[in-house]
Amino acid sequence: MITIYHLGLSQSDRIVWLMEELGLPYKLEWFNRGNDMLAPAEYLALHPAGMAPVIKDGDKLVTESAAIVEYISHKYGGGKLSVMPDSEHYADYLYWMHFNNNVQSVFFLKMAMGGNFDESETNMMAKTAKRREDRYYTYLDSYLATHDYLGGDKFSCADIMVMFNLAELSLFGGRTIDDLPNVLKYVERISERPAYKKAMEIAGPATTQPA
Repeated sequence: MITIYHLGLSQSDRIVWLMEELGLPYKLEWFNRGNDMLAPAEYLALHPAGMAPVIKDGDKLVTESAAIVEYISHKYGGGKLSVMPDSEHYADYLYWMHFNNNVQSVFFLKMAMGGNFDESETNMMAKTAKRREDRYYTYLDSYLATHDYLGGDKFSCADIMVMFNLAELSLFGGRTIDDLPNVLKYVERISERPAYKKAMEIAGPATTQPA
């Protein structure tokens, strides 16, 4: 059985959601953030990368969200939520699977600069990062104007990957989506999935560690 090492308020809730979508059994081990909102030493010691999420499958530890969801989808889900290379939607699937790291790189730069990009910023790095943030999100909104899902014509791992940035990243100071009508509709629709609701009840940002 797969063990999910869940760090509260983190991307590891994606993995709980994936397991619920696939109807797979799992064990959840919960770790709370410290008062500084950072992962505790016990969590950082799980894997040399010191990042969430982390899963254990037998003797194997796997980290990085995109790697984990593909690993589980293929190894235990029969590829049900993956898009195969022979699909016409494969390129889109790959893009949205990796969209998240690009968005978060901009997010961390924003946090390092005080939580905002000043419109009058003369720093070239800040100007470039703001442009990228704007274009990442507006491109997503334009894509969702003509697509129901991000990996083709059905729900996939790409949707699981992207939802965290849309529904939760703003809790940490990330960009909001209030000005993106198609993104708002998408988030509302995906949030109604039974597996998503269950995962958020178990490990979402409003959930506390079980007694």
